[in-house]
Amino acid sequence: MSETDRERPLLESEDRAYEETEKVLIVGIDEEEDADYDDDPGNSPKFSWKKLWLFTGPGFLMSIAFLDPGNLESDLQAGAIAGYSLIWLLMWATAIGLLIQLLSARLGVATGRHLAELCREEYPTWARMVLWIMAEIALIGADIQEVIGSAIAIKILSNGLVPLWAGVVVTALDCFIFLFLENYGIRKLEAVFAILIATMALAFAWMFGQTKPSGTELLVGALVPKLSSRTIKQAVGIVGCIIMPHNVFLHSALVQSREVDPKKRFRVKEALKYYSIESTGALAVSFIINVFVTTVFAKSFYGTDIADTIGLANAGQYLQDKYGGGFFPILYIWAIGVLAAGQSSTITGTYAGQFIMGGFLNLKMKKWVRALITRSCAIIPTMIVALVFDSSDSMLDELNEWLNVLQSVQIPFAVIPLLCLVSNEQIMGSFKIQPLVQTISWIVAALVIAINGYLMVDFFSGAATNVVLLVPVIIFAIAYVLFVLYLISRGLTYTPWQLVASHKEPQRDDE
Repeated sequence: MSETDRERPLLESEDRAYEETEKVLIVGIDEEEDADYDDDPGNSPKFSWKKLWLFTGPGFLMSIAFLDPGNLESDLQAGAIAGYSLIWLLMWATAIGLLIQLLSARLGVATGRHLAELCREEYPTWARMVLWIMAEIALIGADIQEVIGSAIAIKILSNGLVPLWAGVVVTALDCFIFLFLENYGIRKLEAVFAILIATMALAFAWMFGQTKPSGTELLVGALVPKLSSRTIKQAVGIVGCIIMPHNVFLHSALVQSREVDPKKRFRVKEALKYYSIESTGALAVSFIINVFVTTVFAKSFYGTDIADTIGLANAGQYLQDKYGGGFFPILYIWAIGVLAAGQSSTITGTYAGQFIMGGFLNLKMKKWVRALITRSCAIIPTMIVALVFDSSDSMLDELNEWLNVLQSVQIPFAVIPLLCLVSNEQIMGSFKIQPLVQTISWIVAALVIAINGYLMVDFFSGAATNVVLLVPVIIFAIAYVLFVLYLISRGLTYTPWQLVASHKEPQRDDE
């Protein structure tokens, strides 16, 4: 795609991530300096703390997917079963997640379009529809974990008076309340998310202070890689939970909430610089919070007989039994942290659902209508889950394993299209990633897909105990591998089919 194509304005009939009136205006520089930067496109304005503050927001919304209830469950199980030994993997998994999210942000800023929109433009209809369905399934799976996490927290805080299904209803309604805040500006909504992240940080930091994990063991766990056959499942779970398919789509849309002129190269460079700083800081905060959770359960339950039985639903009670009540019981501190994680992640999930549906299908409708549709797609199956599994913590934990596998299955359908797009000069212009970054990115993607592939094979080999179940699993596996190979091959021989058609010169009448 040429520079002209990449910068073409959106048509009135096209769906937009944000209307122009909704975007945050970035403090600029005077027109004389602006002209100087236009003459020297390799240069960029000096660093400004004020501008960094104005760009801050999308990265923290993105980081919430690293702190959702599914991640918290992975953290606590890793700590209880593996102790401090997998903190190094959590650190590197977060770094891998940062790389993928920076590529997603780069795509959104440089093209003015988010990943779902570009998939609609660049893939044939059949492939686009498969990608859309997979993205929706991944989103529903993530949403079930997030809503159930919130419902568990509400049940704890109400001393069991509010059953799981009622907590699901409350969470669904809360989501619309927060979306209502968007009418008062994106910065107001980002402030709400900042409060929720701060709540998580304070709750889990308080637990860290109360349980007093070993600082030495924490440092050794972060710096010395260790992995054993007993902890391989927890290791795979950590990597699998870090990269959420819907989050890859989400971040490429969130960065468009700032007013950035894509026709001015130095403005795009400036935006990418600030978004890189902001995203790095946001994921550093999420890493620290994840470490708090892992180390609390490593200190409390590693090496105990109950380590293998701890899950999100019973973790708070186990902490309460071990440390007692006190002035403010640790059970409620844990529930407050989980509630903040669940509430924030359900809202970002709704956001992602709007962008995914609007991008793939180009549906122009009011945001509350689209939110109602995407919320219903997740709430209905979640309500069924709540009614069926309310009486059994072990069944909820088993369901969470299935949902983690579901996320693992979907990862290639978000990551591979992203890498294909950001590597293509026709799409990205001069902002395509360089060969070294391409190589590193594809190696990282292959590693993540292989790790999650191991999780899927291990899970289904245990689940498929009869021929009736084994046959559809094999058929699905073959179709799955063929589609992944198709996506990879399209990246290797990339020629946007719509672009080729649009660039054919019309035949003259006299020819």
